[in-house]
Amino acid sequence: MAHKPSDVLRALRPELPPAPPPAGLYKPVIVSGGMLYVSGQGPMLQDGTYRTGRAGADLDLAAAKAAARQVGLTMLATLDAHFGDLDRIECLVKTLGMVNCTPDFMDHPLVINGFSELMAEVFGPDKGVGARSAVGMMLPGQVAVEIEAIFQLK
Repeated sequence: MAHKPSDVLRALRPELPPAPPPAGLYKPVIVSGGMLYVSGQGPMLQDGTYRTGRAGADLDLAAAKAAARQVGLTMLATLDAHFGDLDRIECLVKTLGMVNCTPDFMDHPLVINGFSELMAEVFGPDKGVGARSAVGMMLPGQVAVEIEAIFQLK
């Protein structure tokens, strides 16, 4: 039987936070030219708050990686609310992962693996892994991680 993202989403549904409303003048999701662009998502929790903190100060590597996984859950909730059927997604093309961290924190790629591992679980090890950048910076509202992604549609 083929891997169906919608089946994985159904299993993950108890973990999904609400889809966050836009925090500014933008669309959470837009489709253009057969591509699906997802605006930057933060690690929203089920109660509607965000996981905050800085890797290297308030968060150790494991906590920051868990925040990146939470961003993945937030993105799935956003896709479900603003796009619909995950089975229409062919593959993840590009991920930009931004880690709120101290200047001496160097494990940005390991943090963003929390998101990437979830996408591989949902879309499969080939279609859920795309090109990726992982950088450190200051983030709005002190959110721990922000991630944006581009998917190709079927």
